[in-house]
Amino acid sequence: MYKEPPHPQSHPEPHILAAQLQNLWHEHFPLSRLMDVQVSAYRPGILLTRTGLVNNTNIHGTAFAGSLYAIQALTAWGLLYLELHSHGLGASSIIHAHGQIDFAQPVRGDIVAVSKLPSIDIDTLQTTGKIRLELHSAVLVNAADNPNRDDVERASTFTGTYLARLDRTEA
Repeated sequence: MYKEPPHPQSHPEPHILAAQLQNLWHEHFPLSRLMDVQVSAYRPGILLTRTGLVNNTNIHGTAFAGSLYAIQALTAWGLLYLELHSHGLGASSIIHAHGQIDFAQPVRGDIVAVSKLPSIDIDTLQTTGKIRLELHSAVLVNAADNPNRDDVERASTFTGTYLARLDRTEA
């Protein structure tokens, strides 16, 4: 379980948060470094990540199913991390409690994942200090850096349950 170090109460710019997430993943999640998972884009409510096929192939020369699961679980986790920080909230822990993936087609190029956040009741979160969310992500085909293109297809979809507990030592 990742335990976040204390940080100042602030609302950093999205590109700064994305860089912090990238560093956090590669320092504390060794698989993300081995897979070479990169944060491609972040704006409030949506995170786009990618990795090359070269470190993530199976015997058929397509993306390894475990890599597809991992990047989607990380993307959803990362989006929750970024959203909490964008509201000036630090989490003492964020846990991936459960996940399920459905595969629709093989991936033969870069692996591009996207996660979009459902609305979060920040007032309730601040009052209770914890949250349980179902998050979704997908690996996209033909996405480049634009998951909203008309020709984008989903290679796999992921649903995960995430738990977060706010760091109460900052108050």
